[in-house]
Amino acid sequence: QVQLVESGGGLVQAGDSLRLSCVASGRTFTTYFLGWFRQPPGKEREFVAAVQADSTNIYNADSVKGRFTISRDNAKRTVYLQMNALGPEDTAVYYCAAGPMFSNRRPDDADRYNYWGQGTQVTVSS
Repeated sequence: QVQLVESGGGLVQAGDSLRLSCVASGRTFTTYFLGWFRQPPGKEREFVAAVQADSTNIYNADSVKGRFTISRDNAKRTVYLQMNALGPEDTAVYYCAAGPMFSNRRPDDADRYNYWGQGTQVTVSS
């Protein structure tokens, strides 16, 4: 069992930056594939970014390329999402998720992930 707890959300202005953190419990953190998703108000949940267990492969949604960076610190059991140049379109509840290292599902497929955090709200004002 893995428990994920996000933090770092808040209310910011357009152009600002935020760094989200997600701390995981469990002794097998280093074997998990980790991702960030978000759900804008009134919309479906969408993929943001994902990182392989050893950080060799990183995946980003087109909408955040060049602005958001996912990283992980296995020693701290933490995955981060550095968000720069935020805009109102980035307003959403952000969730971190963990799944098996290997899967037939794509990194942007929510069904690839077995464990989810409770989410943290990010609101960007214009």
